[in-house]
Amino acid sequence: MESSPTSHVLAPEVSPGRRATVAELSHDFRLANGRLARRLRQEKADNELSSSQFSALGTLFFHGPFTLRELSERERVTPPSMNRTVNALVEAGLVNRAGSADDGRKVVLTVTDQGRTLMRETRKRRDAWLAQRIVTLSPDQRRILTEAVDIMKELANS
Repeated sequence: MESSPTSHVLAPEVSPGRRATVAELSHDFRLANGRLARRLRQEKADNELSSSQFSALGTLFFHGPFTLRELSERERVTPPSMNRTVNALVEAGLVNRAGSADDGRKVVLTVTDQGRTLMRETRKRRDAWLAQRIVTLSPDQRRILTEAVDIMKELANS
């Protein structure tokens, strides 16, 4: 069995007396990040949206408006799949479809007031849940977390 180029490289100490390979650190980080993301997704406003519907709504809320094609590209799904997602969001009163002012053939998707309220409430719940956990950390742990946030942003933007 061939090892990856980083499987034997030691990362700095991850806890007193314990060193991990870069591969182990990568694996542990990915799992912890995924679990935290899943846990945060549970803190949402009361609704029956699927994760893909909520993701599309969030993308429109934070980065929109978009055409269906633009939204599907941004969410990395096919236009027919996105069309089903958007249909459900329109039916729920969370998204509007309107003709483009620039091109009458294009349909532009925007978030409704109800959709904006849902997104703000969800953001508020998620921030509150996480803040309750962060406040229990020691000052040193909060400093490390602050540094880790910068590193995570750097990784996400690479």
